[in-house]
Amino acid sequence: MESETILIKNTTIIANEIKKGSILLEDDRISSIEENLSTKDADTVIDGEGKVLIPGLVNTHTHLSMTLLRGLADDLVLDTWLNDHIWPTEANLDGGLCYVGAKLACAEMIKSGTTTFNDMYFYMDHVAQAVDESGIRGNITHGMLDQGDEEKRKAEYKESLRIIDKCHNTADGRIKVSLGPHAPYTCSTELLSWVRKKASQLGVRIHIHVSETEFEVKNIIDTYDARPFEYLDNIDFLDQDVLAAHTVWPSDNEMDIIKERGVNISHNPVSNMKLASGISPVAKMLDKGINVSLGTDGAASNNNMDMLEEMKIAALGQKVNTFDPTVLKADDVFKMATIGGATALGLSDELGTIEVGKKADLVLVNMKAPHLAPYRHPISHLVYAANGGDVDTVICNGQILMQGRKLLTLDEKVVLGEAEEAARDLLSRR
Repeated sequence: MESETILIKNTTIIANEIKKGSILLEDDRISSIEENLSTKDADTVIDGEGKVLIPGLVNTHTHLSMTLLRGLADDLVLDTWLNDHIWPTEANLDGGLCYVGAKLACAEMIKSGTTTFNDMYFYMDHVAQAVDESGIRGNITHGMLDQGDEEKRKAEYKESLRIIDKCHNTADGRIKVSLGPHAPYTCSTELLSWVRKKASQLGVRIHIHVSETEFEVKNIIDTYDARPFEYLDNIDFLDQDVLAAHTVWPSDNEMDIIKERGVNISHNPVSNMKLASGISPVAKMLDKGINVSLGTDGAASNNNMDMLEEMKIAALGQKVNTFDPTVLKADDVFKMATIGGATALGLSDELGTIEVGKKADLVLVNMKAPHLAPYRHPISHLVYAANGGDVDTVICNGQILMQGRKLLTLDEKVVLGEAEEAARDLLSRR
């Protein structure tokens, strides 16, 4: 089978150094980066003049199908939000609804420059179908919680193993499956110990919420006489394959444990602010050498999945929280959204930077806009001035998913219509 080649010419490449040049993609890999490359042998040529080329953004904490719950319950405290609105609505979900919600999320992520995500939710084989069709790259996990119920625990084991067996390494390797215990306060020690053992046996990663709220921290202390990360360390749960979402309330001792065990963090600033959970000490964790990535959380608590917007909020949150405008500089937060995310998912050899041999997961951002002029420092503009609407072209695994703002793998009009109908259907079931 002949290789497919894509040439992106005359663009500003955000790599180890920022430079003007051209890049050649062959099949699913970056094959060459030069100042000038011939267009004669390329199957497709994309003119990158006036645009910057960045690694595809990596969103390390999502709940894709929650797009159907966008705007359902805003301006509420977390307990009310969950108990009175989110969980009762989620009880009526099914595979078909989750497929439609995931497809909407994939469209939104592609249109805002995300090429890889890390998801935890339900009916994950249906989510995988949406991911496969969209062409995006995803790590999916069935959200497990037993709350001490043995029968429920066994059902969660069975479903998680089913999803791994059915979906892991599918869609030309774009879809990976992890184990997803919801959180220490919703999962028994027995479930968490099983997850640790199975992850090691199967060579899959672990995705878990930890220390999102002060209430959660108090709950774990009251139950186990230890803070969340201390408790997880006591049961030998923590390792380099663990990604902990939120981590808003870690103590200094917990941060030392996180660093020592090589645990990866997903910072979700917009969701944490909207639900008034707090501001994670990201600057402090980065100073300790902890790998911190960036995530949006679900569309019910964000309310979008725009990683360019998330970068700006992440930076501003750290500055105002520490009263120090020099912390979490634009370069730092850009790395969180790219190589930091790839590292958190165990994919740093494949993704997160623009280098020959790495996967062809790339995004062109149009810099010809009033809010991006005058054009000076591209990374500063990307973090502090750009938004998802500035993304022009998205390539994942060597396939063009969007060009000139037009989705090529999904029919945007159909996706939006199906989502509206699915959301009405879901709410009618309550």
